[in-house]
Amino acid sequence: MSIENYISVRETEGPKFVVALEQHVKNYEVDIMDVQRAEKLVSGRINEIHLASGAVLKAKTVVISTGARWREIGVPGEREYRNRGVAYCPHCDGPLFKDKRVAVVGGGNSGVEAAIDLAGLVSAVTLIEFGAELRADAVLQKKLRSLPNVTVVTSAQTTEITGDGKKVGGINYTDRTTGAAHRVELEGVFVQIGLVPNTEWLKGTIKLSKHGEIVVDAKGATSVPGVFAAGDVTTVPYKQIVIAGRRRREGIALRVRSSDPRIGGRRSSGRRRHDGVSVFKRRHVDRRRTRQPVRLFLFRRSPRPPPVSVR
Repeated sequence: MSIENYISVRETEGPKFVVALEQHVKNYEVDIMDVQRAEKLVSGRINEIHLASGAVLKAKTVVISTGARWREIGVPGEREYRNRGVAYCPHCDGPLFKDKRVAVVGGGNSGVEAAIDLAGLVSAVTLIEFGAELRADAVLQKKLRSLPNVTVVTSAQTTEITGDGKKVGGINYTDRTTGAAHRVELEGVFVQIGLVPNTEWLKGTIKLSKHGEIVVDAKGATSVPGVFAAGDVTTVPYKQIVIAGRRRREGIALRVRSSDPRIGGRRSSGRRRHDGVSVFKRRHVDRRRTRQPVRLFLFRRSPRPPPVSVR
């Protein structure tokens, strides 16, 4: 359950790591607004973020880092047994299923890698792929098929995840070639069919890719002046915790323009002050140049999810 691949931290745990991140942020003049949901972006000379609570935050510069969420299968039992046997992160929750039987839904690179990693922990892995063949790289498929406790099922449509009301007990699927129904008895299901960027609230206001990701340039700028984006929600090809800075801390940072005309505008000397995204790095410079500090708001779109429980 530990995190061992974050540079400068030899070993830590998720909850402790998240608390440390929050404490670090609190060392700066940042207002953290919990359990807030952004519903609309209104662009203009001063951009506006409209919240579900009815509040409106105004900022000259907005940085969107709402991240992405796991794509769901959309079958009965998936949501009912989430965190009670249905999981989406094999590295986070895999150890909870030690010596148990699990299934991995998805035959792409993520699904096959998950099956390979889980095979070293659990007693048996059943990989279920909708298509007629796996879509993962050949080297991964070769490794997968060499593992004695892995069963690969292709041309299979998952129809239901079942259980006793408290925990997962099995998964049902239909053979798409013959139409026959099958059931696999197990204790865990890992869904690995991709990610969905949290950008539904931005449609029609900002340029998105065909996958719903925010299109950004090399500097993180979007199609809307003054609006930047970072992390898994963007078209950046390599998505990982060290660059996204999220999964369970996804949020939006707003740099709010002060009423002082010198904040975000021109100084009396005619020099234009820096108005980039690296607020933390330049905070002390900003304070020396102005009488008022730059203010930042950081708010999370949802509360922390409960831990997975497997008994």
